[in-house]
Amino acid sequence: MSEEAILLSGSDRLSSQGNNLAKLLDFFGVSWRASTLPALLSDQNINGSGLRVLCSSDHFAALIADLSRDSDRARRWREQIHSVFVYAGDDIAALDKLVKTRPGPCSGGFAISDKLPEFCGIMAGIRIGEDDSQVNLVFAAQEQSTEIISSDRGPVFLKREYEGVPAFLSSGARIIDIEDDLPDGIFDVRHHVLEAIPPVLYLKWAFAATCWSAPERSGCLVIDDPLLRPTYGFVDFRELLSLMQRYKFSTNIAFIPWNWHRSDSGVTRLFRENPEYYSISVHGCAHTRAEFGSADSEHLYAKTRQALERMDQHAAATGLAHDRVMVFPQGVFSEAAMRILKRTDLIAAVNNDTVSYDRNPRPITVADVWDTAIMAYDNFALFTRRYPWSGVENFAFDSLLGKPVIVVIHHGFCRDHCVRLIEFMERLNALACPLIWRSLGEVVKRSCRQRALSPHVTQVEMYGKELRVENLSDRTKQFLIRLRQSNPSMINEVFAGGRHVAWNSSDDRIEFEVEVKTGENVTIRLHLHELGEIKERVENLNDRARTMLRRYLCELRDNYVHKLTSLASSGHS
Repeated sequence: MSEEAILLSGSDRLSSQGNNLAKLLDFFGVSWRASTLPALLSDQNINGSGLRVLCSSDHFAALIADLSRDSDRARRWREQIHSVFVYAGDDIAALDKLVKTRPGPCSGGFAISDKLPEFCGIMAGIRIGEDDSQVNLVFAAQEQSTEIISSDRGPVFLKREYEGVPAFLSSGARIIDIEDDLPDGIFDVRHHVLEAIPPVLYLKWAFAATCWSAPERSGCLVIDDPLLRPTYGFVDFRELLSLMQRYKFSTNIAFIPWNWHRSDSGVTRLFRENPEYYSISVHGCAHTRAEFGSADSEHLYAKTRQALERMDQHAAATGLAHDRVMVFPQGVFSEAAMRILKRTDLIAAVNNDTVSYDRNPRPITVADVWDTAIMAYDNFALFTRRYPWSGVENFAFDSLLGKPVIVVIHHGFCRDHCVRLIEFMERLNALACPLIWRSLGEVVKRSCRQRALSPHVTQVEMYGKELRVENLSDRTKQFLIRLRQSNPSMINEVFAGGRHVAWNSSDDRIEFEVEVKTGENVTIRLHLHELGEIKERVENLNDRARTMLRRYLCELRDNYVHKLTSLASSGHS
């Protein structure tokens, strides 16, 4: 592959923003090197076509001035350079030499063009709400430029040509630092429009053949808590099925294991007969307050074993299998909980919150959250999900990064026959790149990063404890699979389609190879050694009584109080 990034700098050392670009390139698996202006396009620097240049506006302005004085360098520029990404930096005068600018600020939100679908990908046509980051500079509209991101005051990201080479110019002064901590563990692209979207759009387009990418854009809706009864709160399961069939989406019910013996046979049959639309996952154990936020391994082990036993009992009683994915009640989890869950049959966790409930939680960075799944907690995959009010733009950006689209709601979002839900799903399905809707378990198993090393060799980054690898090519392919694992000694066996696979470890990860014939798919399974002896606690009668009271009060609230409140607010008697 000839795709290579050149970070253009004024000296041997990169600036802080140049370093931020380097971190982005590393994150996406792109090969790069730094170069000074005199060295760029010199005889010693030429290694074939395909160079992509990334720099600030002052370095680019100096480069263009140099090319205008040297026809031989201008020729080599056209022959060797694929494209350029330019960010404003601090030298506004330099940027103004390239494209006329005018001061902001912007206040009315942003629109991403649908005129460059190959470049903008799933973000094409997206409108972004008002941004609270400072955007103090816009470009003056010009005929020879193509607007990519526009504001109420004018374009802020555009494409034009310089000496026959396409250049993508952003009016943003800085590039996001993906090593920055996120205090609440949540990344909202609406607060980072210019520092995040332009460089990511460019990298995903310019290095499409070599950077990490997802094998598919998958999605699933998760509804927390409902009992499997014909109706629960505002959820009517038969009505929801007809809506899924009509509007093309899937739903996973985060099922509370405490309710294992209370499911309606007609509803479980509905789920069994429609696995492409309905699935269930594990929602805590009894859904008591912070039940997985403890640091007590004995308590966590007891809760986890009880939850899984109840889910198995539910499967035996109803014939309805469950996705071996944990959804934490109230979003609360501890590092100890992640360590315990990792050593069970669960393959991953899914959650809104990404910062643990511990007294001194580990910091979660932008890079952690941008990854397909968060692997900071003992390398047990934590997939993130969002509420609809996060905005379609955040789900689209997640998908651009290669993350699955996991939407979470509670039953109240289904009031008025799901009118708000359907409106939101129509917006998601209208994205420029269509989503493939699957069960939550399938979403987790198919979520990975991959890149082609050759036509018949693909490198894969695995996240959950199970991975489904599919060969859609016309030849047998070799998949080189790696998984972050800081303690390889806990791994017992690796299986691929039922066969043992030899693996080795290096640099806090394990690696192995799997051969897949054309048209086939293989499921990779990671088996860990069983936990050592941990004393199991028995729930006393008082705990059982409190749990039962809590569950019935929650159902009373959802089935009656919320409905009556909704009727009253709508003016019904």
